[in-house]
Amino acid sequence: MSTSVIIPTLNEESVLEHTLKSIGQGVEIIVVDAGSNNSTIRTANKFTDKIVMSEKGRGIQMDNGARMASGDVLLFLHADTRLPDGWRERVADALKDDRVIGGGFRLKIDSSRFCFRMIEAMVNLRSRYLGLIYGDQAIFVRRDVFMAAGGFLGLPLMEDVDLIARLKKQGKVVLLDAKVITSSRQWERKGVLRTTLRNWMFLSLYYLGVSPERLYKKYYA
Repeated sequence: MSTSVIIPTLNEESVLEHTLKSIGQGVEIIVVDAGSNNSTIRTANKFTDKIVMSEKGRGIQMDNGARMASGDVLLFLHADTRLPDGWRERVADALKDDRVIGGGFRLKIDSSRFCFRMIEAMVNLRSRYLGLIYGDQAIFVRRDVFMAAGGFLGLPLMEDVDLIARLKKQGKVVLLDAKVITSSRQWERKGVLRTTLRNWMFLSLYYLGVSPERLYKKYYA
């Protein structure tokens, strides 16, 4: 079972090399860039010759990457999230069960601050008991199921939440015990409490029916 790793990027020179190193050898890597004006593409070229240029928007970028992929399994990886050792074997083991169509990893945040241990605990409890797996948890899915479901539908925001909800109607989505390590930069830059509350607010608005397009405009205003 072959795997393609798809990474959307936009000016990710500070984190991308560590992420790409965590993937390891023998895996198709597709970097989908939305117009970086720093050394992001030069860094990506050290690890893969499959660089796709795309419109800006994580959902659009990952859909474009998926169309280029040849793997039986697609794994969507944020540019600031590192995969754990043995991740390929863990994904393959989970997919030996024909009922399983995809899943994600537990989350660890790359910071020693205690507040992040609390965030990790909440994320991992949410993922395990509510089945809400987000993009920074390295979502993986069988390629045929992903394509049949319409992929990320090109959504600019909440693309991960929307995809997981649709996948759960098609089969079993699992949370692996292994942890990915994601950067704390978003929380550090905007404030831990503010960022957490803001994320909850946008998620609530999405569930109340506000379109991802409107949320995108508000999020990046």
